[in-house]
Amino acid sequence: MSTVDIVLAGARGHGRWHLENIRRLQDKGIVRLAGICELTPLTGDEITEGLGTPEQSADFGALLDATGARIAVICTPIPTHTDLALAAASRGVHLLLEKPPAPSYAEFRRMADGVAAAGVACQIGFQSLGSHAVPAIRELVEEGAIGEVTGIGGAGAWARAEAYYRRAPWAGKRRMNGVDVIDGALTNPLAHAVATALALGDASRAEDVTRIETELLRANDIESDDTSCVRVTTAKGLQVTVAVTLCAEDPDEPYVVVHGDRGRITYWYKQDRVLLQRAGHGPEEYEYGRTDLLENLVDHVTDGDDLLVVPDATGAFMKVVEAIRLAPDPAPLPATAWHLLPDEDRRVVPGIDGLVAAAADSLALYSELGADWARPHVANEVST
Repeated sequence: MSTVDIVLAGARGHGRWHLENIRRLQDKGIVRLAGICELTPLTGDEITEGLGTPEQSADFGALLDATGARIAVICTPIPTHTDLALAAASRGVHLLLEKPPAPSYAEFRRMADGVAAAGVACQIGFQSLGSHAVPAIRELVEEGAIGEVTGIGGAGAWARAEAYYRRAPWAGKRRMNGVDVIDGALTNPLAHAVATALALGDASRAEDVTRIETELLRANDIESDDTSCVRVTTAKGLQVTVAVTLCAEDPDEPYVVVHGDRGRITYWYKQDRVLLQRAGHGPEEYEYGRTDLLENLVDHVTDGDDLLVVPDATGAFMKVVEAIRLAPDPAPLPATAWHLLPDEDRRVVPGIDGLVAAAADSLALYSELGADWARPHVANEVST
């Protein structure tokens, strides 16, 4: 098998994870890091040991031309995704595009349609969808393990210091210089909860979504949401509710729960861990492996393996992004609803951990659960 040359665009921040992953695959003889695209070149200390001295340039197109790379990994600010993806596609370069794939549905369609027209492969970086737990859960559901599915919940209670919103000029922004960014809790750090819940609800594609309700709030001094929930009604009439916060009291692993009329399946997607609870049985817990999305893309390019996360399989997620983009700006929580933890330099919303879990359990929105800081429910609603 020939080694596949790769260019990484965006090697700092989350891009460091990609550097480590490329090193892992390079050690296996599968890929070679041919180039790094950054506005400021990486120093030798910033390049993971064992990756050699890849060519560096701030000009993505020129770097692709110079290296002859067959695959590009794009891990750059959200508003740049579409143009960079199309620059690669126009050169016949296959793509791993980080989530969220675009800041608006129009930009997503421009990207997906352009990539399809160019005839290149594109994998969207929802790593949780590479987990072997996903098909295993689907099989349990099809076998009737929890009876008829009655809804899907998602919960993410995370914490982010105030410095998180100063890590980049676009962090925590809805728009920047007149361009959509939409860097909110549901669309970026906890986007996997939304995409995974939709996937387990058999509602991954844009046409699978008929109605979206959002409640977007913020404790931090930012434009975007940090404490939010969304309820999606699917074309099959199923409700998918995901509640998240970056202001948790006690941060914990995010999860998705499939509710049935005779049980439930909980999936902690960062751990590939599944808990099956059903009538007449004791709890059953399973752990699964996962297929790395870059490795899957390489196998697709070299051997024709099926891609795990094609753009159209994120269309429903992008409909949620669009609903959030079109919603009123997130409402600031009253000063009485949060406090600062000085030692950790982060804002905390008391009681939010329980509300996030309750929303995933009941499929209700924050306002319907009686949160005193949530306005009486008037849905910011989009019909699709």
